Amino acid sequence: MSREQRVMLLKVARESVEAAAAGRAYGPPKTEDTELLRPAAVFVTLNTEGQLRGCIGTVEARQPMIEAVAELARSSATEDPRFSPVRPAEVAKLDIDISVLTPARRVNDVNEIEVGTHGLIIEDGHCRGLLLPQVATDWGWDCEQFLDHCCVKAGLEKGHWRNGGEIYSFTAEVFGEEQEGVR
Repeated sequence: MSREQRVMLLKVARESVEAAAAGRAYGPPKTEDTELLRPAAVFVTLNTEGQLRGCIGTVEARQPMIEAVAELARSSATEDPRFSPVRPAEVAKLDIDISVLTPARRVNDVNEIEVGTHGLIIEDGHCRGLLLPQVATDWGWDCEQFLDHCCVKAGLEKGHWRNGGEIYSFTAEVFGEEQEGVR
């Protein structure tokens, strides 16, 4: 994506979070940009002073990217079950990151996983955990730690990946307000 496209998506995310915190509806601006209109799997992450404040996304490309960013930014601000809804006074302190995911592919050998490049999905029955590529790097995890934490996120025991379930990997284009110099 171009810098202009990334900046537009970050603007949409911020406006959506502002509207959600204020209890207002929000719809992204109309665009003719074919890249922003292509269906995409997206995650929107909210941080305050380096601490996670909300993160919601989808691994399936179900709607145009610009609409997905608006919807998932609202959800990150108001529906992440780990956090209370973002209050209007918090919005100015938030840093927003967007991750645009590639389709997930099955991992047949954990040696295929590149920490810092791949995100992970672990599934077993009704249990499913996903960690974005940047999570392992942010925490300084090696591949086994990354797999273990993905298992825990799925509600499984550490090490479950050795004996059961399915592992998938994906890559993501990750960009944020700080990186792009916007706010």
